[in-house]
Amino acid sequence: MKPFTFKQFDIQQSKNVFRVGTDGVLLGALANAEEAREVLEVGTGTGLISLMLAQRNSRANFLGLDINEEAAALTRVNFGNSPFRVRLQNKYQDFKTFESAHAFDLIVSNPPYFEESGSDKDKIARQTVELNFSQLIAKAGLHLSDSGILSVIIPAEAGSLFVSVAMEHKLFLNRRIHIKGIEGAKTKRLILEFSAVEKTVDESDFIIEKSPRQYSDQYLELTKEFHVFKERS
Repeated sequence: MKPFTFKQFDIQQSKNVFRVGTDGVLLGALANAEEAREVLEVGTGTGLISLMLAQRNSRANFLGLDINEEAAALTRVNFGNSPFRVRLQNKYQDFKTFESAHAFDLIVSNPPYFEESGSDKDKIARQTVELNFSQLIAKAGLHLSDSGILSVIIPAEAGSLFVSVAMEHKLFLNRRIHIKGIEGAKTKRLILEFSAVEKTVDESDFIIEKSPRQYSDQYLELTKEFHVFKERS
């Protein structure tokens, strides 16, 4: 497959690894990473999200995990080819058995987002087969620093469940971004951020397109330091 070119790095892709998509770009651009010094990404895929965060935060160190051996190998290539390589590490590792001697200021994930079906397509990356929401939240809670943040992007219909499960594990919703595919449409994705600190939830909307195949000014502004392509016509 052709690589996906960004301004400061390229993403090599594979037909067997979940590819560069809007969800990953949005999380990489919107996750609250400015104050983080140690960042963990769960389920790296191509490594896109960590690379975007590394571009945004020049002081942070990154560790990426993926249970898919081919994805872990692809991440290693993309990390190694990037200008941020000295701050990026990755492991072929199941998050459920992951242990670390230090805590993380940010744990970020574009997690599996629908229950198991009969399809084998993108089975590990797209279904809650290897890591469900409860497992992700519980394990993340063990590895967050005192003020650490868990940041995820999930389908809107899963939002209430995710928030409820997080509360069971003493992680409180701090931020919710409603992602809408087009102006006037219903929310299709949520970026949710949690910490052990209970506070007023920061709510906002984000619109990807202002009309069919026309990116919104909001999206163009958000991604201007990453994307090299122009607004679609």
